[in-house]
Amino acid sequence: MKKVFLLSTVFFLIPRVLYAMHIAEGYLPLKWCLFYFLLIVPFIALGMKKIFLLYGQDKNNKMLISLCGAYIFLLSALKLPSVTGSCSHPTGCGLSAILFGPYVTAVLSMIVLLFQALFLAHGGLTTLGANTFSMGVAGPFISYIVYHLLRRRNRRLSIFLAAALGDLGTYIITSIQLALAFPSKNGIFESMIKFLSIFSITQIPLAITEGIFTLILFDYLAQNYPEIKKIGEFNV
Repeated sequence: MKKVFLLSTVFFLIPRVLYAMHIAEGYLPLKWCLFYFLLIVPFIALGMKKIFLLYGQDKNNKMLISLCGAYIFLLSALKLPSVTGSCSHPTGCGLSAILFGPYVTAVLSMIVLLFQALFLAHGGLTTLGANTFSMGVAGPFISYIVYHLLRRRNRRLSIFLAAALGDLGTYIITSIQLALAFPSKNGIFESMIKFLSIFSITQIPLAITEGIFTLILFDYLAQNYPEIKKIGEFNV
């Protein structure tokens, strides 16, 4: 418990400037907002079904899913200004993707993003679909795949890389989203490179940090709840 308290204290003591996080309200054209809302519907539907199934399997799953949601909220609320209309921040989605799979993580991410849009003025309602897709769908799928490819070889390394690469994957997708909506004179690819180059200044060290903290939290949970090592074996 001391490690969790120390982790939370460090996060809250990090100085930060209040900029709009994720993709800001009104920043994307309407057609792209609608497109991403439609795109996330099947992931959210499958995630809700999975959550109800997990609740029925084991009462401890409720606590762990809630913990994953709180972890996503905490980390994604830490932001560093990166470019007009968006910013860099950890996502916290790697832990949930490892334990419960990407579909559950999509639901948790959407709830977190909705609360942040309504009560913290971070992100937005019109861009909720786009932000959910990048942070709650694309990133978690990367984390899930990386973890399951490497877990039998080196579990600790797989957890670190799953969280770190899932974080980076989120910002690659965000850069693509922004490039598609706002292509430069020389095309979408040039615009994407510009967004990626700006994000990388802050996002690479943030991704490494997220990987380390996710590994610490997973180790702590494994020490106090040994069954957690089996939870993420087959969850999708």
